[in-house]
Amino acid sequence: MDEEMSQGIAAGISQSDAVLIGRRTYLEFAQMWPGQGSDVVMADFLNHSPKYVVSSTLDTCSWQPAVQIKGDIIAQLNRLKQQPGKNIQVPGSPTLVRFLPINGLLDVLNLSICPIVVGSGMHLFDQTTSMLNLKLVHSTILSNGVIGATYAPLGSSAQPQVSFPEAARQV
Repeated sequence: MDEEMSQGIAAGISQSDAVLIGRRTYLEFAQMWPGQGSDVVMADFLNHSPKYVVSSTLDTCSWQPAVQIKGDIIAQLNRLKQQPGKNIQVPGSPTLVRFLPINGLLDVLNLSICPIVVGSGMHLFDQTTSMLNLKLVHSTILSNGVIGATYAPLGSSAQPQVSFPEAARQV
C-alpha cells in the first residue's frame, strides 16, 4: 500500500455510498474497522455507510448501519441495484464476488494486480463453472508495479468511473 493506491481507494469510495459483503468479511471487518477513527478514509466510509450483508446464518448485524440479505439473494440484490444512489462497493468477500457475475449482478470489476507471486491461497474465480466474458475498460500501472484494471461484462453499456489517480500511467 502506498499513496497512489490510497488515492485510488479514496476515489472509489467517493463514488460509492453503500457496501455489499458476505458474512465472513462482515464479521472480520466488524472487529477491525469500528475501532479506527474517521481520519482513516476506509474506516470512515465503512463505519458510516449502509452495509448489506449476504448471509443465511448470521444471527444479528451489530455493526450498523447494516441490513442482512437472505432468501432470494438475486431478487434482493437486483432491487438494491435499482435504488437511487452511488456505486455499491464489494471490498473482499471472494465467494460473493464469484456469485455476482455468474448471476448477472456485476456492473464493474476493479482489480489491483500486485507484482507478488505467493503460489497458494484462495483464487478469485475458483469454482467458477461458466465463462465470464469481460472487457477491459481501463487500466493503469502504478509506480509500485501494481496494475489497476477495470473490467465490465462484455456487452455491458456501463461507463465505469476510474478509481486510480490520473497521474498514473495508462496501459
